[in-house]
Amino acid sequence: MTALTSLEEKWLSPSDALVEDMKFIKGDILILGAGGKIGPSIARLAKQAIDRAGLDKRVIGVSRFSEAGLADELNAAGIETIAADILDDAQLQSLPEIANVLYLAGTKFGTSGNEPYTWAMNTYLPGRVAEKFRLSRIVVYSTGNVYPFTPVLSGGATEELRTDPVGEYGQSCLGRERMFQYFSSIHGTPLLIYRLNYAIDFKYGVLLEVAKSVLNGKPVDLKTGHVNVIWQGDANEMAIRSLLHCASPSKLLNVTGPETVPLRWLAQEFGRIFNIVPEFVNEEQPTALLSNAAESFRLFGYPRTTLKQMIEITAQWLLEGGKTINKPTHFQERQGQF
Repeated sequence: MTALTSLEEKWLSPSDALVEDMKFIKGDILILGAGGKIGPSIARLAKQAIDRAGLDKRVIGVSRFSEAGLADELNAAGIETIAADILDDAQLQSLPEIANVLYLAGTKFGTSGNEPYTWAMNTYLPGRVAEKFRLSRIVVYSTGNVYPFTPVLSGGATEELRTDPVGEYGQSCLGRERMFQYFSSIHGTPLLIYRLNYAIDFKYGVLLEVAKSVLNGKPVDLKTGHVNVIWQGDANEMAIRSLLHCASPSKLLNVTGPETVPLRWLAQEFGRIFNIVPEFVNEEQPTALLSNAAESFRLFGYPRTTLKQMIEITAQWLLEGGKTINKPTHFQERQGQF
């Protein structure tokens, strides 16, 4: 076993709490969008938790599976895969009826200049999915981008704050929420809107972007000077466990870490590890896209993986040459142009 494989096994394995909750999730689990950034890791986590709980439960991943070999990898891990473009209604309607649905499908990167497709994926498709799976429990991945920027000292947006997204990406994501909420109200579908920002993995995320800038001697842009982050493994656990908290009318849930993290401090921490003095451009603004996740901590407890651990994991992954995904979060963006 390589050091990098050992890292993945250590930090992406299911907790005892997830294994216990899995015993109360009745029925199989369908993951729509299983081929994206989050899909493979959450599918593997769900299957591992099922196996540890000694249950006979299926995990089914649906995606176009455009990445060569991914479907085979998931199959080898005991996850069933269905190759489908669910924007094609015939392919969507052909999917099996499953009791529990994790909805991860959507688009963010490259949305500027491709707005019609963005709205089709993020707003039109959710309405079709909500009707198709009206008899299921559904956890819908959304984003903190549906909120306005809030003062850094406010502690971030709570679920009670009125939505006011900046730019068409955030607006289309609010459209996603509204479509699911509408059909939930008509059919009584138990629903949880899972507003996530920003998830951190070995291969992508805010911490990786800052670490790479420091390591490569590139200036860190401070114009959005504060962020929230949560380890992807912890976020995945909360998403699966959220199947037990779906409701009609739908429940809203912010998911992120407990800290409001100063970007300047974050870069300096990586600089300390790499023995490099980080460079900066621009100045911190008094507002940022921040979420208050106190309700998720009430339901699930605080994330297992601390901010310091995330920093150390990210630095080790980079220094040991771990594979990364070239999909920047654009967390510095303040005009909603993705």
